[in-house]
Amino acid sequence: MRTGRDNAEKGLRDLLNAWDPIGVADEVPDEYDCMILPLLQRLRNGAGWTEIAGYLHHELVDHFGMDPSGSRPETMAARVVAWWTATNRTTDTGARAGTGEGQPPS
Repeated sequence: MRTGRDNAEKGLRDLLNAWDPIGVADEVPDEYDCMILPLLQRLRNGAGWTEIAGYLHHELVDHFGMDPSGSRPETMAARVVAWWTATNRTTDTGARAGTGEGQPPS
């Protein structure tokens, strides 16, 4: 059944578009789709905010060619992990929720 996967992809797409680090989500709603499957794979493997923040930072610099400091990838990573954890508490997807290492920065 693919519904759980579709819901996870849509939820993550919504989060990425709300973050919109390059400011194009209104015109190009699939701009960040390249990050959805890698993020879901990491989350399903138990990645926490540190690993997710590192991935987002890497993508902003290497893929989008931007300075990530104004985009706050650490804050977005904490949001993604919180969303994943909440999603997996309310649904039985068979995936592990990422609990992360330490605490995200304030």
